[in-house]
Amino acid sequence: MEKKEKEEENMAKVIVTRPMLGLCHMQVCAIKDVTDEEILEVSNRENPSGTTGGWSSVIREGDGKPGQCSDYPNRMHFLVQC
Repeated sequence: MEKKEKEEENMAKVIVTRPMLGLCHMQVCAIKDVTDEEILEVSNRENPSGTTGGWSSVIREGDGKPGQCSDYPNRMHFLVQC
């Protein structure tokens, strides 16, 4: 098994990669089949937004839709918004 594959295998399902993108967004790196609930749970626990509603939605379509992680082929980058 390649080093990157082994490293990816041991990673958490969801990792906060850019805690702040503008005022209302952040980026996470996650496995491709992650649910919105899993993303939001990690996002609100590890990097609270500071707003009353917290991180409330994951962008899945349109501008900001998920993009392929350039380091790990089985992971995507998702934007979360408050």
